[in-house]
Amino acid sequence: MESTVKDNQKKANRISVIKGNENLERLVKKKATRILLGIFKWLVLIGVAYIVLSPLINIFASSFFSASDMYNPAVFLLPMEATLDAYRSAFLRMDYWSTLAQTAVYTLTLTIIQVFITSMVGYGFARFDFPFKKILFACVILTIVIPTHTIMIPLYMLFRNFDPFGVLSLFANGPQNWLGSTRPVYLMTLFGSGLRSGLFIYIFNQFFRGLPKEIEEAAFIDGAGAFYTYFRVMIPNAIPSIVTVTVFSVVWQYNDTFYPRLFALNSGSLMSMRISTLQSTVAFLDEIKDPVVQQIYLHAGIVLVLIPVVVFYILLQRQFIEGIERSGIVG
Repeated sequence: MESTVKDNQKKANRISVIKGNENLERLVKKKATRILLGIFKWLVLIGVAYIVLSPLINIFASSFFSASDMYNPAVFLLPMEATLDAYRSAFLRMDYWSTLAQTAVYTLTLTIIQVFITSMVGYGFARFDFPFKKILFACVILTIVIPTHTIMIPLYMLFRNFDPFGVLSLFANGPQNWLGSTRPVYLMTLFGSGLRSGLFIYIFNQFFRGLPKEIEEAAFIDGAGAFYTYFRVMIPNAIPSIVTVTVFSVVWQYNDTFYPRLFALNSGSLMSMRISTLQSTVAFLDEIKDPVVQQIYLHAGIVLVLIPVVVFYILLQRQFIEGIERSGIVG
């Protein structure tokens, strides 16, 4: 009996040891798999990040190059004779502070109007029923899908001889030429057809549709009207989407060259137009005829143009990401 008990104990011990070894192997395999997957994910992320950021890295690095570095085949990213001459010239030729101030006023004014108008339109589509609602919202979607370049000639002709419904012919001296001023851009933004306004209306529509209707119903029961409910109830709850649209609007208005060129705005008043003419300005005023060397000054100007946008994004990064997640445009 004792021998059989001992044999059974030995068998049980062996079985437990085998199971323990199997469990240990499973744990090792799981950890190894996690480590390998983690390494693979990091490699993919680093590769994608390099593809996306490599142009910016090259621009930033070459902005410190000297003329000799541009022709030195041994130089890659790190200059041998680093210099800030390109930044000094670009800063001077762009009239940086004055141009930045004018661009900031232009951009922020359009952004405030755009956020206000598109949020109201998005709220109307999300909460109210009215005739031709689906058709009108389909038109909003079409403004997102159809490229703006396809309507550039009608827009040019509209503001070249601006006379809505013949009103100016009755009360003024006939059609007026609005080209060369910012009035066309402001008018389009005010009527919800400005730069990317269709996308912003869609963002606000998706966000307001996701809010519970009980919030509005409580306000209506207390006697609040539609406008009071919008300003005092809905807007405070829509801060994430407002931040999202604000960031998008500021960046796109700041970088836009399509409407300034189409409406022949003063090229010296906007940063996006200054940078597009910087290379020719440097060639004319600084008498730098070599296009390879001109690239150094252009890259320095690009870095100077990017700095305000990057700072603005960093300040609103957390709210921007939250708004993206809650506005229904993830992925």
